[in-house]
Amino acid sequence: MADQHNKQTRHVFNNFAYNSIVFKVGTTTLIYDNGKLNIPRMEKLVRVLADLKNRGKNVILVTSGAIGVGAGKLGIKNKKDIKIKQALAAVGQGILMQFYEKLFAEYDTSVAQILLTREDIEKAPRRQNALNTIRTLFDFDIIPIINENDTVAVDEIVFGDNDTLSAVVARLIGADILILLSDIDGLYTGIPSKNGSVKIPIVDCITPEIEALAGESGSEFGTGGMKSKIFAAKIATCAGIAMAIIDGTNPELIYGVLEGKNPGTFFMPQKNCNVIGLS
Repeated sequence: MADQHNKQTRHVFNNFAYNSIVFKVGTTTLIYDNGKLNIPRMEKLVRVLADLKNRGKNVILVTSGAIGVGAGKLGIKNKKDIKIKQALAAVGQGILMQFYEKLFAEYDTSVAQILLTREDIEKAPRRQNALNTIRTLFDFDIIPIINENDTVAVDEIVFGDNDTLSAVVARLIGADILILLSDIDGLYTGIPSKNGSVKIPIVDCITPEIEALAGESGSEFGTGGMKSKIFAAKIATCAGIAMAIIDGTNPELIYGVLEGKNPGTFFMPQKNCNVIGLS
C-alpha cells in the first residue's frame, strides 16, 4: 500500500517542471546555538544550489541568520530590544554575505545581496524595481541572496519572518516551487518527538485543521516556526506555486524534491484563492 502511494505521489510530482526555485534557510539550520556559523552545513547547501544553477535553473536563496550571527560575533544573548536587534543585524549581515560569497566562489558562482522590507513589495514602483533587479541578476547568471532589511525594519514595515518573505518573493517572480529548509523535516500531526505523531506527506489544501497543527518558534534568534511555514504555504500555493518543507540538515534532499520524491511535506498548488491580510 505504501509503495502504491509513493508511485501515485511521484506521478503527481513529475507533472511539475521546476525551473525557477526559491529556497529559504532558517537561522537554526545555519548557525549553532552560540551564534557561530555552521560552516559544513552552509558548504553543503551552497554546493547543491551552485549545481542547480549550473543546470540552468533560476535560483533564489532567502536566508535568515543575520541577527544570530551578529549576536555570536558580539557575545550578546537574549536581547529583544529592537535597537539591539537592528545593530546585530547590521553586524551579522556582512559576515553572512562574506561567507556566502566565499563559498559560492569556490564553484565559480556569483551572488548578489538584496535586502527588502514589506514596503518594497507593497508599493508598486518599488515592487517592480525589485522584480527588475532579480530578473536582471538571472540574466547575468547570478544567484540573488535575499534577507529582510532588519537594520531599518520596524513593526509597520516588516514581513515578520523569512518564511513569509520567501513566499512573497516566490509569488513576485512567479516561481515554480518554494523549498523551506527547516530544523523540522515536515508538518506533523503533533510534536514530532512525541509517540504517535506522524509526518503528513502531502497537503492538498490548507484547512483550519492543518493550521491548527502549527506551533510556535523554539529558536532563540529565529522568528519562524511551523505557524509561519503554514502561512507561507498559503501565500505560495494560492499563487499556484508548490511548496515543500524538508530537513535543512541534509540539503541534498533538494534533489529528491526536484526528481519527484517527497522527503518532507509537499503542499499542492491551488487556484483562485487569496490570503487575507497580505496585499
